Amino acid sequence: MRICAWLGRAPLGVSGSTSCEGQQPPHGVLPLLLPPALDADHGDEQKDDNQQSPHHSSNDGRHLAAGWEAGRATMTASMSACGTQCGSMCRAGRRVPQFHGKWPFSRFLFVQEPASAFASLLNGLASFVMLLRYKAAVPPTSPMYPTCVAFAWVSVNAWFWSTVFHTRDTALTEKLDYFCASAVVLHSVYLCWVRTMGLRRPALIGVFRAFLLLFLACHISYLTLVRFDYGYNMAANVAIGLLNLLWWLWWCLRNRPRLPHVWKCAVVVLLLQAGALLELLDFPPLFWVLDAHALWHISTVPLNILFYSFLVDDSLYLLKANSDLSKAD
Repeated sequence: MRICAWLGRAPLGVSGSTSCEGQQPPHGVLPLLLPPALDADHGDEQKDDNQQSPHHSSNDGRHLAAGWEAGRATMTASMSACGTQCGSMCRAGRRVPQFHGKWPFSRFLFVQEPASAFASLLNGLASFVMLLRYKAAVPPTSPMYPTCVAFAWVSVNAWFWSTVFHTRDTALTEKLDYFCASAVVLHSVYLCWVRTMGLRRPALIGVFRAFLLLFLACHISYLTLVRFDYGYNMAANVAIGLLNLLWWLWWCLRNRPRLPHVWKCAVVVLLLQAGALLELLDFPPLFWVLDAHALWHISTVPLNILFYSFLVDDSLYLLKANSDLSKAD
């Protein structure tokens, strides 16, 4: 018997005739550009056994009963609900229907999605280390310093909640993961605006920032108070992500002759979009740990480092340009 955890926030109804192999999730988070759009799956049609004894939640109740007793300590340590653990332990060797778009995963201790959680942690550490490097290399007098530092903290926060969500999936941790991911996407647009246009029009920076904050507030309010709409959330983040991609590429192409470091930015935004295509792949987790979503998170670790390297180079360039301009005056 194999213990498996489930992605997403939806209830874990598992019938006595289901197993946990071959499940295929339409899972995603930009972080950050492709959050999940969960559709009804074959397993959703099965009878919900959350309220039944674990001895009756598998094709082989004896095996499940033994696994249930063995996993009691882990369940207590991770504060997992009885229904969650029951759903996690269902396995009978046949093709597994989807339950609310979720893959089966082998847990590591109390971590429900070990690979995605570890990859999110690596991204958060990379963002934090590069933030420290940025602050050490770039003086606060650089025009982009406050914007870049704020972007780094927003990213660190988002990766923290991504790690928490993949460690322990609840309705609250899912929302925090999604909302913080949206904040990163919008802050990337803000960073792009400040660098490409705002430095020449400082009076408009505050106006654009207020607009983005209002949009984020409306986005969160709708998903929280009206309906947690996965399709809308995905469409909104993809649209903003594509806008960000085209905007950065346009600026990089225009400034490539005089700013040799912009290639780093162009490579990052292009590879981010290419990496997001991993979310469209649909394959069972390798070794019941590594799925397409985890691969997407892993692919963003070096891109984080490269993008902060671009921010360091660009901030130092702006500082030198301002210094040369002051000397000329």
